[in-house]
Amino acid sequence: MSAFDKYLHTIIVHAGVEAQKEGSATVEAQHLLLAIAANSGSAAHRVLAGAGLDERAIRDALEREFDHSLGAAGVSRAAFDLPPATPDLTRDPDMGASAKLALERGFASVPRKRDLRSGHLLLGILQAEVGTVPRALALAGIDRTALLAEVHQTLTNPTD
Repeated sequence: MSAFDKYLHTIIVHAGVEAQKEGSATVEAQHLLLAIAANSGSAAHRVLAGAGLDERAIRDALEREFDHSLGAAGVSRAAFDLPPATPDLTRDPDMGASAKLALERGFASVPRKRDLRSGHLLLGILQAEVGTVPRALALAGIDRTALLAEVHQTLTNPTD
């Protein structure tokens, strides 16, 4: 098993735990992003940290995105006494569409599998034009184009 395979396995397992904690039946791109932020030592983690995107900042951005999306439907979370999500630790979540697409985009960015590094996974997540992650980053004031450029720079000068 290559170093990237081990890294990817770690990220997917952690993303699955994130999905379980929020009661989600699927692992989505935001869960992968949270897992990358939690896995210190990788180039992808360093890029996120350099942009001020640690786990707490990403969670806050995702909360703002959720509130914003509810608001677009004319609903305010503050108007209801909603209980926290119920974790479902009995079931392993499946890979959702946004996570699958992120993996596909990341893998497609290299000619050979052996060239994959942590930055490629982050690249696949950040290249999404629509969805929870791009909306959350925009609401957090993150310049996704600049972040993508930083990921490309890291891939040009690899450190992991």
